[in-house]
Amino acid sequence: MAFRTVLINTHSKVEYSLNYLVFKTAEETKRILLDEIHTVIFESTAVAVTTSLLNELVVRKIKVIFCDEKHNPSSELMPYYNAHNTSKRIYEQTHWLEECRNLVWTRIVKQKIINQALLLKLAGKEDKYKQLLFYSEEIVAGDLTNREGHAAKVFFNNIFYNGFTRNDDSKINVYLDYGYTILLSQFNRVIVSSGYLTQIGIHHIGETNPFNFSCDLIEPFRFLIDMEAMKLTDKDDYKSRMVDVLNKEVIIDGKCQTVVNAISIYFQSVINALNDGVVTDIKFINANEYI
Repeated sequence: MAFRTVLINTHSKVEYSLNYLVFKTAEETKRILLDEIHTVIFESTAVAVTTSLLNELVVRKIKVIFCDEKHNPSSELMPYYNAHNTSKRIYEQTHWLEECRNLVWTRIVKQKIINQALLLKLAGKEDKYKQLLFYSEEIVAGDLTNREGHAAKVFFNNIFYNGFTRNDDSKINVYLDYGYTILLSQFNRVIVSSGYLTQIGIHHIGETNPFNFSCDLIEPFRFLIDMEAMKLTDKDDYKSRMVDVLNKEVIIDGKCQTVVNAISIYFQSVINALNDGVVTDIKFINANEYI
């Protein structure tokens, strides 16, 4: 089972040879078995990569992320088709009933707020922890009363600092943006590899958002990035720390799994719920079992 995230951030050539990713610089050559890799991040624009390697990464459903000149994620490699029954899956996706979509979204938002509440408890904010738990119980179908938005305001103002918003240019937002992008890429990977479209969400419907479905699914996992951002200092390599979140171990369905594997398990349970309407069977990771 794949367990490596490969980060390439130096002037180099990267190619494919006999089931290996081969990394070459003037000083060294390294070989990494492709079976061990779930994600490759090209953080530098000074990397020469062969098309044979890119093709093999696509075939093996290994997520590939490219960064810009500032080393921030800017794009990713998305195959046209990554499942034999893609047409069937897309038909299925476009025919999910609105009632099921609303029920699933409500359950997702509830778990997101619960995880935010548990982080507040960890930070010693007992009163705010109780407030968010109250919000999680107030949610109605489709979250028409926007408990998610109210909870987010309380959460961010108390987990970071009063007046914090996701639109300012603080270092915390730099950390969060990078971490969320890396995490989102894993949801893109599992959605596409299963034959579904990232563009068609169950709640997010942005015309210019190519990752509506991924943005729906990521919500209960955001606390992993939030928690890492809480611990970072100016001396830390925040990019490596955020990438390493993918390899952390969590509990899901009563078993210990890496975050990457947990995403796949959670995703399949959401698909089952969208198809049969039984939201109680959705498998989540819980912040209480992580922290």
